[in-house]
Amino acid sequence: IICDVILSVTSKPEEDLCDNREGMDEWTEFRKKMNPDSLTHPPEFVIKPRGQTVWEGKTVKLHCTVAGWPKPRIAWYKNNVLIDAKAHPEKYTVESNYNMHSLEIKNCDFLDTAQYHASALNVKGEASCVATIVIKIMFSVPSADGFCPEHGVTFRTSIIDKFEVAFGREGETLSLGCTVIIYPTVKKYQPEVIWYRDSVPIKPSKWVHTHWSGERATLTLVHLNKEDEGMYTLRVNTKSGFDTYSAYVFVRDADVEVEGVPVAPLDVWCHDANKDYVVVTWKQPAVEGSSPILGYYIDRCEVGTHHWAQCNDTPVKYTRFPVTGLVEGRSYIFRVTALNKFGVSRPSRVSEAVVAMDPSDRARLRGRVTPDPIASSDSVVPGEPSDVVVTEATKSYVVLAWKPPVQRGHEGVMYYIEKCISGTDTWQRVNTGMPVKSPRFALFDLAEDKSYSFRVRCCNSAGVGEPSVSTGDITVGDKLDLPSAPGSPVATRNTDTSVVVSWAASKEVRHLVGYYIECSIVGTDVWMPCNNKPVKQTRFVCHGLTTEANYVFRVKAVNAAGYSQSSPDSDAVVVKAAISVPGKPTGVTLVEAVKDYMILAWTEAANNGGADVRGYFVDYRTVKGGIVGKWHEMNHKALTTTSYKAENLKENVFYQFQVRAMNMAGVSKASLPSAPLLCKEWTLTVPGAPVGLHVLEVRDNSVVVLWEPPVFDGRTPVNGYYLDLKVASSGEAGWKAVHEKANKMKYMKVAGLKGGTSYVFRVRAQNLVGVGKTSAVLGPIQAQTRPGTKEIYVDVDDDGIISMIFECSEMTGDSEFVWSKNYKAITDTSRLTIVNEKGKSRAIFNNPSLEDLGTFSCVVTNTDGISSSYTLTEEGLKRLLDISHEHKFPVIPFKNEMAIELLEKGRVRLWTQVEKWTADCQVDYVFNDVIVSKYSMKFDKSTGIIEMFMDSLEVTDEGTFTFNLVDGKAKGTTSLVLIGDEFRELQKKSEFERAEWIRKQGPHFVEYLGFAVTQECDVLLKCKVRQVIYYKNLVGVGASQMMLKNKTEKTLIYFNIRDAKIAASERVKSGVTGEQLWLKINEPTEKDKGKYTIDIFDGKDGVKRFFDLTGKDRARVVGGLPDVVAIQEGKSLNLTGNVWGEPVPEVSWSKNDKELLPDDHIKLKFEHGKFASITIAAVTTADSGKYALLVKNKFGTEAGEFTVSVYNPEDEEKEEEKKD
Repeated sequence: IICDVILSVTSKPEEDLCDNREGMDEWTEFRKKMNPDSLTHPPEFVIKPRGQTVWEGKTVKLHCTVAGWPKPRIAWYKNNVLIDAKAHPEKYTVESNYNMHSLEIKNCDFLDTAQYHASALNVKGEASCVATIVIKIMFSVPSADGFCPEHGVTFRTSIIDKFEVAFGREGETLSLGCTVIIYPTVKKYQPEVIWYRDSVPIKPSKWVHTHWSGERATLTLVHLNKEDEGMYTLRVNTKSGFDTYSAYVFVRDADVEVEGVPVAPLDVWCHDANKDYVVVTWKQPAVEGSSPILGYYIDRCEVGTHHWAQCNDTPVKYTRFPVTGLVEGRSYIFRVTALNKFGVSRPSRVSEAVVAMDPSDRARLRGRVTPDPIASSDSVVPGEPSDVVVTEATKSYVVLAWKPPVQRGHEGVMYYIEKCISGTDTWQRVNTGMPVKSPRFALFDLAEDKSYSFRVRCCNSAGVGEPSVSTGDITVGDKLDLPSAPGSPVATRNTDTSVVVSWAASKEVRHLVGYYIECSIVGTDVWMPCNNKPVKQTRFVCHGLTTEANYVFRVKAVNAAGYSQSSPDSDAVVVKAAISVPGKPTGVTLVEAVKDYMILAWTEAANNGGADVRGYFVDYRTVKGGIVGKWHEMNHKALTTTSYKAENLKENVFYQFQVRAMNMAGVSKASLPSAPLLCKEWTLTVPGAPVGLHVLEVRDNSVVVLWEPPVFDGRTPVNGYYLDLKVASSGEAGWKAVHEKANKMKYMKVAGLKGGTSYVFRVRAQNLVGVGKTSAVLGPIQAQTRPGTKEIYVDVDDDGIISMIFECSEMTGDSEFVWSKNYKAITDTSRLTIVNEKGKSRAIFNNPSLEDLGTFSCVVTNTDGISSSYTLTEEGLKRLLDISHEHKFPVIPFKNEMAIELLEKGRVRLWTQVEKWTADCQVDYVFNDVIVSKYSMKFDKSTGIIEMFMDSLEVTDEGTFTFNLVDGKAKGTTSLVLIGDEFRELQKKSEFERAEWIRKQGPHFVEYLGFAVTQECDVLLKCKVRQVIYYKNLVGVGASQMMLKNKTEKTLIYFNIRDAKIAASERVKSGVTGEQLWLKINEPTEKDKGKYTIDIFDGKDGVKRFFDLTGKDRARVVGGLPDVVAIQEGKSLNLTGNVWGEPVPEVSWSKNDKELLPDDHIKLKFEHGKFASITIAAVTTADSGKYALLVKNKFGTEAGEFTVSVYNPEDEEKEEEKKD
């Protein structure tokens, strides 16, 4: 057809060629002489025209570039009809400049929707290209500026808090929602909210619930199935226009119950329903399992019951199946399962209910068909059916369809189907048992590859009619072939978690259902489905991929016959955000006007396309009487700021301006044109409007607003700013000031916001004359902390280096950390050193000081505004410097400073206890700045107690004792000064204790000789002597005294042990001294333990006394307490005495011979029956005195005495100064 049209169109040029044949011949001869092989070339389209979709009333232009020699002639066709641009200049304009050709279609309407061909022709041949133009109709066209006269406002729509690409699993519930802000707010006015899936409006059902609260639109998929997968769009219609937002929803398969089986089929639908027959169709699943799908089973269930019946005995390969045997008038639902060699899949989602009914009856019930006037009221034999055709033919079945006869009577007809094997004349009735009611019939159990003929007879109560015309020979077999493999896919970067995959369509395919895309991480050979619902387009965005992973992709096509072979694998692609052109700048405003120039400002685009914006271009046009001129460029070199001085303008002329942004990917679309601006000198004295408003650090209850100063200051410089805010959905009356006094900074943190609420902001500048006009409104901004947001935190490392750290997990390959101080980029690197690692940035203070006070912020570029700040105050700096010093020079903490104790034998103990230490801790014992080793030293690392012992104090021991500790970087020192009177006093006590200990090694008096007067007026002289080793009591109990009060001339005395008389020997001796009887056992042994008895008999009477030496012991203080404790005022004293005795002694304390009771100042403890301790917190001079630990049991009493001396170093220094 195209060739015929071309010939008809080019008939006139052909005549011209005939008229000038001689000239052409000469030219041809000349061309051949020059170069007979390469001077002529057939036409070739270098750039092909591209299809477009535009709104009604717009102008569209098609472009192409054609090469070839001789220069090809270009003709344009609409639906294969030549376009005559000269005859319709008001509609078409055709241009040809050099090798570039264009067709302009003006004021498009719906009739301009068509296929447009560009045909190129020369003597070497012909070439053509096609482009499709689609014109969309706007049913409700708002005014050019969106003004709604009914309400007197222009509605502005903002969709925020948008749902993102979502992933669900079969059986789960998924909700999608957006917050919709319509401003200004008009009472009782609500927009129209519509949800779409794959451009088809969604109706609420048992599977889908929608809700509109007046602010938020929500769609809930209550039970996800793969049928729910697709592109979801929210459209908000107002009387000023509409706004939309779209995102894809992916539905993954539920986990299979048996490993290797297929997943469930999808999209089960019923077609061609009749009285006892319906065709069920479905789509193949994306995953066949561990082996190919062998076929499908179809189940049916009558509505109102729960009984599922299988419709086919053997699995069918085609995704279509005619179900027969239905009961007329009943409703049915259907489901499908897939089968492979590992088992059967889960069933699909059930179909919509369908009624088994004649289509004419169904139409009649809907009021669409009138009664047949031809139908007779008498019973007559029906005529023959007509148009018997085979609608489907597969290996499994053949479907026949026909038209009912014209002559059929009023009672209706039924049908018999007959078949005949090709080459024979024998007709066999197929449905012998029961005629069918529907003009459709499926025949099963036919022999594959055999040919059959079919015909149909009608019947009613009057009889069986004549047969229809035969269908002719029909061969049983698949008429639908598998699709061919798609072309090689091309994968391109899109976002950090998605890749765009495009491919060439399958060349040989009929009744295409769609394509499935699969992906695999390079090196794994594990293929995963990217979509679980087939898509028909040859481009798909695969989401949910792993960032920075390396993927390959492949595609397969499906139709009712099955799957195609997979396409070749794509080239590997790394999942990483792609760079695109930036978004459009916004808010082009006038900030100052003079006679011949104007200063403009605008707001940068929210989306920079993944790369830094490198500059801006400004265009202008004139406006005269409402008629606008053509756009012209103002600057040829990109601007680096968001303001521009438009010069060489004409005074008192109106201009419009638009701005484009540029990054490394290209130039953005133009911003919305500014309002018509008059070039006339301002006479204002107040400042212009601030510009460049933007936000950082958006949180649930706060946000930081930043701006740039106005270009026009007014009569005097700007000296402050005022920030206003309001809830986005409120009217103009909702504006309120954030602060009362003017803010001199160009930023402000707004606190006290309500989480989830959207706000808009504006700023005004002030000078000495007054407050200027407001800036362009910024927002709406929703006060909501984005998930995963992290804040800047301060760290002090082990070397004492102070740094601020900010982490970000959403960085792209082109993202950078940008640090600022007081929201100005840091250019002076002498104060901070920035170190960036993967996902982390560290700002290190080189020399922290008061110069570093301020607010430090960090922004991550090429993200959705990820930022944070940290304010360093003077108090915070001081705290950090203290921590830094502690880390640089760590100190080992002590539980108590070095103390001194006087032990028995006159030994001196110097000791302390550390609070924290490691196994590597080492101690140097220093005396007068010299490390010593002559003393006994010990460091118990299990308790942290450090000790040094001196057997006696010599004159050379006077001086300063120091313990120097080193534990890694940490150090600790504690000292004790032992000089002068304190040293000499301690030396005397040590010598005395040693002499006493030596004295007590032999027999010695415990109580010296004294006397007492008894009740009988006797004078009793007594004393007490102790022997350390040779006691009757083997464990140190003093000797018992047995007294004879009446002395006679004949007294018999016997010592017995264990009822046996003790014989005198060198080791055991007894005797009488005065009135005291005694028994002495030298070097006692275990054999000497027992119960001793003394018998005294004077011939008339006898007296017995007993003493038990079986291990019992009297109470004693056996160590732990010093004789003298000298301690500095204000420190704590803690002493522990070791107590011995059986039974356990009673313990008490005294001070200056008065009982000492515990209180808040003094703590007394007795633990485990062995350790008695006293603790005095923050001792004072009043705590000085003589203390005693008193222990007592039934075998005796003992006191451990010690003296506490509390001194004040300042008082001692003053006394020494007085002496000097």
